[in-house]
Amino acid sequence: MNFNGNIELLTDLYQLTMAYGYWKAGLDQKEAVFHLTFRKLPFQGGFAVAAGLEQVIDFIRSFRFRPEDFSYLGTLKGVDEQPLFTPDFFDYLKDFRFTCDIDAVPEGTVIFPHEPLIRVKGPLIQCQLLESPLLNLINFPTLVATKAARIAIAADGDPVLEFGLRRAQGVDGALTASRAAYIGGCDATSNVLAGQRFGIPVKGTHSHSWVMVFEEEIDSFQEFCKWLPGNTILLVDTYRTLDGVKKAIQVGLKLKAEGKKLVGIRLDSGDLAYLSIESRRMLDEAGLTETKILASNELDEVIISALKRQGARIDIWGVGTNLVTAKEQAALDGVYKLSAIRNPGESWEYKVKLSEQMIKMSNPGILQIRRFKMNGENIADAIFNEEEPSTKGYVLVDPLDPTRQKTMPPQVTYEDLLLPIFRKGEVVYQIPSLSSVRQRTKEQLNQFHAGIKRFIYPHEYIVGLEKGLYDCKIELIKNIRNQFTT
Repeated sequence: MNFNGNIELLTDLYQLTMAYGYWKAGLDQKEAVFHLTFRKLPFQGGFAVAAGLEQVIDFIRSFRFRPEDFSYLGTLKGVDEQPLFTPDFFDYLKDFRFTCDIDAVPEGTVIFPHEPLIRVKGPLIQCQLLESPLLNLINFPTLVATKAARIAIAADGDPVLEFGLRRAQGVDGALTASRAAYIGGCDATSNVLAGQRFGIPVKGTHSHSWVMVFEEEIDSFQEFCKWLPGNTILLVDTYRTLDGVKKAIQVGLKLKAEGKKLVGIRLDSGDLAYLSIESRRMLDEAGLTETKILASNELDEVIISALKRQGARIDIWGVGTNLVTAKEQAALDGVYKLSAIRNPGESWEYKVKLSEQMIKMSNPGILQIRRFKMNGENIADAIFNEEEPSTKGYVLVDPLDPTRQKTMPPQVTYEDLLLPIFRKGEVVYQIPSLSSVRQRTKEQLNQFHAGIKRFIYPHEYIVGLEKGLYDCKIELIKNIRNQFTT
């Protein structure tokens, strides 16, 4: 996405009121550390795929407050009918530039709950202003990339086409979804604007209206093949599917006699298992063995898996609504929490958010993810504090059940997942091509036990807090609660 437009006010009002309060209180230059994480895996699955980082980089690089922003903000009033912000605050914001250090996991990385996808370190007011836009730019594409990865797993090597433009939530939703779907494993999109902007291959055939314009179904097929001989995939279910297949075969045989070929037929309704099996038989008996069968119609990973188990003869899968809307999962529950604060040059003071629910308690420190590998397979992730790394091996503690602990054997290898993206507000990260991000997703998934890729009751990958970090968190919780003990 290109953020050269005026979207600096893409934020929640409370980010600006807090920023104003920090500035008035003289706290704006305090240094802080925030982490963007999520709490639960989407789709009741076993993994998620990070996406959206390139858009985060674009947003931060182009961030500038403009005169029209101040004109609008000056009209905002509180319940007392007085302006929320004073003009001197706008004078401060005129020269506002981000100078933060930002680290993040690369797009296409397989990730799990509680792991920081992004770490922001810098002046408190700057860190705070990034909260809402970062969550917006990461949550949705990560959700869709994860859904696409699940669909690609179900397709088991068959091409998957993203057909979701018309059902997506708005123009930006459609573009974001097309890009994220490609990262997750889709091979192409029907969205031409996404193809232009991101270099994603575009694919498409014709709709039922093309067939209905002609008096005879076979005439519609013949005309389509006449004028688009390099895109001869025919939609055969406008009236009666198998009759449509017969007519497509007639056209296909004519093409074959001319030295051309019928690329494929598309099934968009009915019993796709039965219809694809019958269509394959008819095509093969006619000698059109190279003609592919493409299927669409409210597909998702569960339906695709079921069709494959039933012996469906489908070569290409067109997936739309259930992918670009992540239909059964309204949102990724990403959060952005403060974990440390200090005056410049002083020691960090670690912070933790308490809750009645353990899952909502945040983690303190300047966090990093360490992924352990053995015999070519990822076996566990440790969330640790970079300021106080372990020196005696790694013991991982389940953040929701401290009785579950795992000690990493000495022969493991590891990599740290958070990479430098910005240093003092300047980009230091080489943004990879979208195709290489897509390839990273495939490679990442291949490095995990197959069990995490199950759709029903997936294997639970080990993610734990490093023992020293866990102990620090518990001590902070005790200290806070003791302050409120009467």
